[in-house]
Amino acid sequence: MSNQRQQKPTLTGQRFKTRKRDEKERFDPTQFQESIVQGLNQSGTDLEAVAKFLDSSGAKLDYRRYVETLFDILVAGGMLAPGGTLSDDMTRTEFCLFKAQEDMETMQAYAQVFNKLIRRYKYLEKGFQEEIKKLLLFLKGFTESERNKLAMLAGILLANGNLSAAILSSLFNENLVKEGVSACFAVKLFKSWLSEKDISSVSSSLRKVGMDSRLMELFPANKRSCEHFSKYFSDAGLEELSDFAKNQQSIGARKELQKELEEQMSRGDPLKDIILYVRDEIKKNNISEQKMIELIWSSVMSSVEWNKKEELVTEQAIKLLKQYSPLLKAFTSQGLSELTLLLKIQEYCYDNIHFMKAFQKIVVLLYKADVLSEEAILKWYNEAHVAKGKSVFLEQMKKFVEWLKNAEEESESEEEEAD
Repeated sequence: MSNQRQQKPTLTGQRFKTRKRDEKERFDPTQFQESIVQGLNQSGTDLEAVAKFLDSSGAKLDYRRYVETLFDILVAGGMLAPGGTLSDDMTRTEFCLFKAQEDMETMQAYAQVFNKLIRRYKYLEKGFQEEIKKLLLFLKGFTESERNKLAMLAGILLANGNLSAAILSSLFNENLVKEGVSACFAVKLFKSWLSEKDISSVSSSLRKVGMDSRLMELFPANKRSCEHFSKYFSDAGLEELSDFAKNQQSIGARKELQKELEEQMSRGDPLKDIILYVRDEIKKNNISEQKMIELIWSSVMSSVEWNKKEELVTEQAIKLLKQYSPLLKAFTSQGLSELTLLLKIQEYCYDNIHFMKAFQKIVVLLYKADVLSEEAILKWYNEAHVAKGKSVFLEQMKKFVEWLKNAEEESESEEEEAD
């Protein structure tokens, strides 16, 4: 056998040309820009005509490939260079968002143009989102009037659901924040948004993308306080946003507080230290006793691993609540706080099925420990209970409530005899 390698056969004959559709097209937005600019110039200020032109052009022009160019032209009149300036060597149009009148009516008409375009060509949605994020990073390169128009448009599009509140992340850019551009832009944007939707709708959109807890980042670190935020937006006539931020801070503080309480309990810190800590937090964060007793109850009930057996879980709960009754007692000095605690116990026992039979035993224990008064229990029984497990819990409490009423009547008759 020969040691020499066999020569591989080679193909000879005609070389086939690559088909046109398989060739990689060169990215060249010039021709595309000229076509869009020409169409916008012909349509002029008639935004209905603009919408129709954009609708029909999508079949002939490659919107998918030149999505950034398309939105640059519609907003700024031409392709934008990094930083937000218009590219010098390109054709431009005067018929764009930045050259339009600065009023809500005109901005709403422009919002309709974008809305129709994105509804017609769904694939543009993501590109439009990215374009707005980019434009927000370029804010320093725009005039005040251009920023205002962009803010008003963004607010309307956020209200209509054409944009996600995730675009706001661009406003947390360090340079924009430092120079106050972000906060100023946010005022215009939120005014526009709140003119279309109420604060609950706005807060829901913010919450969906985790922006509800980040609004403080519109300000430099040394001004990132709830007081500064509230004053800034209240002075700008946005009290609703100011109240929303206060509420968010309060929710954040309560979450942190509950986490800390759970850690203190798991470490077995002395109750007197926990009580001092909680009193300090009430003052510091202006938390009501009612909110605090809800937090304490949740922290206590989250501090242990519960037994899976119903007959053992009641015993475990009684032991735990006996231990923490001085803590619960320290923050039920008001009748309303006692009622709040009763409602929390009712909800907890209903939501955690193993505790359904434990309700009465927990209430009696806390009555004996002077956490709950007979007035609060009777009020809960007669009128203040909620629907959750109502029939089960009222039945459980029937005998004890009768005993309380008899004890109250005996006490009253003894007082009358003494008189």
